[in-house]
Amino acid sequence: MHNLQYTFKNKILNFDTPKIMGIVNVTPDSFSDGGKYFSVDDAVKHALKLINDGADIIDIGGESTRPGSDSVSLEEELRRTIPVIKNIVQQAKDIIVSIDTTKSEVAKQALDIGASIINDISGLTFDEKMIDVAKEYDAGIVLMHIKGNPKTMQDNPEYIDVVKEVYDYLLVQSIKSKQNDVDKIIVDPGIGFGKRVEDNFTLIKNLDYFQSLGYPVMIGLSKKSFIGKTLNLDSDEREIGTIILETVSILKSARIIRTHNVKYCNQIVKLASHIL
Repeated sequence: MHNLQYTFKNKILNFDTPKIMGIVNVTPDSFSDGGKYFSVDDAVKHALKLINDGADIIDIGGESTRPGSDSVSLEEELRRTIPVIKNIVQQAKDIIVSIDTTKSEVAKQALDIGASIINDISGLTFDEKMIDVAKEYDAGIVLMHIKGNPKTMQDNPEYIDVVKEVYDYLLVQSIKSKQNDVDKIIVDPGIGFGKRVEDNFTLIKNLDYFQSLGYPVMIGLSKKSFIGKTLNLDSDEREIGTIILETVSILKSARIIRTHNVKYCNQIVKLASHIL
């Protein structure tokens, strides 16, 4: 990934070193921080803290995608996210903002007011208009692998070869993006999104294989349930497990870490930069 960089609204993101995406969930029900930052003021305050802690990107989401979650209406998702993005863009002019959504209208309105990246957990499969919005705004796009949808994805996921199947899916979606002139592509294997515990570890173990797609690899591991199941820990006890797996992922060539704890992740990146 040396010399690879994307420009978002005159802001350059260089992937010579790993970058950190700080999570701001403006939801009442996200598995880790649901309800904590549900008001605009709290969400903006938290985003500014993450920026201060070293985030390169702030990812704003208004719909929980935890296993078993229900979708929210377009109006409600807009109500949750747009005022937060507007405030962050005004108060932190240099930060790159990402909108975590599968709805093209949410993405469009977010990009309209200053967001630069669409983080689509469906990899452009839930809303056929998403790719047109990405093209219109010359936006970055995170293509993530998911099996099913958040409501059903953990019911009984099965793979013959999880690495190959996830790789092939991301290859197809990235080619589709390129063909539609959407080329600021980031790929994400979708840890915890329709995966068994062992599938998640297999994907992390083989993360460097995804480099051959030719795009920065993003990974989100923060406090996820497979850590809890492996170590028998509740969500708020998974910090050390998260740190360890984020470190392994960086050593396995991850170029964006999507995380709740930016402060700790920033320390990992700084230390790893002396080794990589």
